[in-house]
Amino acid sequence: MKKKILFKELLTKHPADIAEILSHLSDEQTVEILRKLALHKAAAAPLGEMEPEESAEILDDLNHDEAIEILRRMDPDDAVDLLAALPVDAQRSFLTQMDTKEAKVLIDLLSYSPDTAGGLMSPEIVALPLEMTAAEAIDELRRRSKEAETIYYAYVVDDAGILQGVLALRDLALSPPATQLAEIVIKDVITISVDTDVEEVGLIFDKYNYLALPVVDNTRKLLGIITIDDVIDVIRKETTEDFLKFSGIAGGNEEPLSPPAVAVRKRLPWMAVNIILNLLAVTIIAGFEETLAQVVILAAFLPMITDMGGNIGIQAIGVAIRGLALGKVSFSHLWRVLRKEVLVGLSNGLLLGLQIGIIAYFWKGNIYLGMVITAAMWINVLLAGVIGTAIPFVFHRIGKDPAMMSGAFLTTITDATGLSIYLGLATLIIHRLV
Repeated sequence: MKKKILFKELLTKHPADIAEILSHLSDEQTVEILRKLALHKAAAAPLGEMEPEESAEILDDLNHDEAIEILRRMDPDDAVDLLAALPVDAQRSFLTQMDTKEAKVLIDLLSYSPDTAGGLMSPEIVALPLEMTAAEAIDELRRRSKEAETIYYAYVVDDAGILQGVLALRDLALSPPATQLAEIVIKDVITISVDTDVEEVGLIFDKYNYLALPVVDNTRKLLGIITIDDVIDVIRKETTEDFLKFSGIAGGNEEPLSPPAVAVRKRLPWMAVNIILNLLAVTIIAGFEETLAQVVILAAFLPMITDMGGNIGIQAIGVAIRGLALGKVSFSHLWRVLRKEVLVGLSNGLLLGLQIGIIAYFWKGNIYLGMVITAAMWINVLLAGVIGTAIPFVFHRIGKDPAMMSGAFLTTITDATGLSIYLGLATLIIHRLV
């Protein structure tokens, strides 16, 4: 009895809440509950709220007929994300057993790259002809409301399906019943090209603050719609991917519970590259072996010089990547941003250099040691800020992902410059330090 009551309570919850509950259950429990939800035609929406990889694993545990029935009831954009997470053979198997019309919709969506507007859009839209009256349009929207992704706006097309404009539902509802749509349509409509990158889609929504935008091809034929909830998912995914890429995770995708073999495969390559790049720092230190042998205390401050350069560079990289990602700056702004970083570096570098230089002086009683450390820290902080700012702009300019490429190059360059400046200055006045 208790189990039935709990299931009845589950049916009253929002699909996102059901998805969260399912994600905390064992595979067997999830499949059992999903089958019961399917009997109530309530399994598709929760599955669509899950990550595609997670929902694909669940679908794989169902029998074929159950899985196809759930896929049929899912929104096309959610269903295609789930299918994309399955092996190609599994995709074909499901698609060949679906209704021809339904399968064609999903096949068309699968043909678009998942990183473009086409891979993000839903084709479930209600397109209205120009010659239709306001009363007829309202009746049509009512009739087709269940099959549409959502109805924030009504879109008007000509006989060839070319987008002619958009209707605010308020204008439609307040217009006299006999008013033709051609008289009240807003022709100046913001559209998204089907091949627009998803990050650019997010920036467009952020700029114009719409709840939904139409997707068109190069002839302005209306293909689908992207809604704000899809964009929020993209922003969340892109943000976490960029963070993981910057941390050296290949592809920007690893889960906390991923198998160890997967984690090794994603982390090891970049770390192996780091070892090769860090050989430059090792070579520089080896080149000043005689200086370090004569003034051993110099070695104690090496980590501080390199770490501070890395930390300053990471701050600059973070600001630059965020600005580029949000579209607030572009390559044309590089010199202005660099001028700012030079001023910041001059101030912070001097203050940080004096701080550690004074500590070194009172520790060892050698004013020249303090001067070397102060000067090295000052110059390194200045260069680290400039380098950390420039790297993301350069990679963005040449079409590479700044988040993935910046970290390792920053560490290598700031270590090399910091060590060279510090040990070079010490070598110049070695007779004052011995």
